[in-house]
Amino acid sequence: MLFQVCLALICCAGLLAQPPFSLNSPVEDKSDLPRVLLIGDSISIGYTLPVRGLLAGVANVYRINGNAGPTSNGVFLIDAWLGSVKWDIIHFNFGLHDLKRLEDGKQQIPLDSYERYLRLIVQRLKRTGARLLWASTTPVPEAKVSPPRVPSDVILYNAAASRIMAENGILVNDLYSLALSRLSEIQQPANVHFNPAGSELLGKQIARVVEDALATK
Repeated sequence: MLFQVCLALICCAGLLAQPPFSLNSPVEDKSDLPRVLLIGDSISIGYTLPVRGLLAGVANVYRINGNAGPTSNGVFLIDAWLGSVKWDIIHFNFGLHDLKRLEDGKQQIPLDSYERYLRLIVQRLKRTGARLLWASTTPVPEAKVSPPRVPSDVILYNAAASRIMAENGILVNDLYSLALSRLSEIQQPANVHFNPAGSELLGKQIARVVEDALATK
């Protein structure tokens, strides 16, 4: 009942009237190619175009409209993001917004709530029949970032997500380890976002993982 009420309120606000996925730049959908959906926050905005370019001729690559934000958003908006499209691959992530620290010093979405919401999202995604790929949350630098985030929180939230993915047989695309080894080169100073080289690096790994998943689907 609570879910239905919240969903109705979102609809009234006009949020679900938006397209279920963002094109970032127009996608010329080719009906003979598989369809890939990217779900994530602003980090995923950065790597969408590199992924799309690398998978040109291999898959139609779409991304949700806007910033996925925390898992609490995902629980209520997942149906709108999925739309009526038959997805072959869904590559998804939540974390950086969940672990964001508020004025009282607590995370925006506490770890136990993050786990609960993420399980609900995974349950819904599994019903699509798509091959699911989870992206680990990328590192927070050892710096004063705005809004505040704590680097060690990423480890805790990634560990929780990894347990959920293991329980559900979902492959983990370890973007955290990939980025951590080269953070000073690819991340913007005192910022969780990546420079163009960083987004390209993430995009290359995502494209490879997606292509491998398509080959074995």
